[in-house]
Amino acid sequence: MIAQIHGILVHKSLDHLIVDVNGVGYKVHIPLSTFYQLPEIDSTVKLNTYTHVREDLLHLYGFLTRQERDIFQLLIGVSGIGPRLAINILSGIPVGDICKALSEGNASRLSAAPGVGRKTAERMVLELRDKIGTIPFSEKPPIAAEADRGEVERDVISALINLGYKKAVAENALEMAKNTLKTDTSVLEDLLKEALRVLSK
Repeated sequence: MIAQIHGILVHKSLDHLIVDVNGVGYKVHIPLSTFYQLPEIDSTVKLNTYTHVREDLLHLYGFLTRQERDIFQLLIGVSGIGPRLAINILSGIPVGDICKALSEGNASRLSAAPGVGRKTAERMVLELRDKIGTIPFSEKPPIAAEADRGEVERDVISALINLGYKKAVAENALEMAKNTLKTDTSVLEDLLKEALRVLSK
């Protein structure tokens, strides 16, 4: 099992990145919480990884913090939650909120993540409430990156669609987020977080 990757970041997008390790490019699937904190292209990056192996595939999932990886591994241990849904949960709800919701038994907060129904959220609480306390909580502030505003808005819509929202819903959430922020922000993280907050209501 590949538990960690340390190399040069040669590509990054909202749902995956490619790390060059001694000339070999590894495709690593990531949650938005990790994307927010990635360094610039051609910078050195170190990721905590989880190797998911099935008969027909081998996928790497990467996280900038051990806490993200540990929570991911707890999530995929819950019946009905696979790696893709676990990534969506980490992308749709801040890590600290996941920990808090699980420890407090707040299934409603967990069901705000795309793809998580009430029964799945209740199952998460039932199976993980006693386990979440074993993960130390430490939150790293995300690194905001400036970019072209039009490109940022397209990326926000793309991220929301990848999380399972319909295009019309994603576009509406983006407009509401822009109105709430009252600024022509070019910071992807700000718009995406506000759009997710709108959708979680």
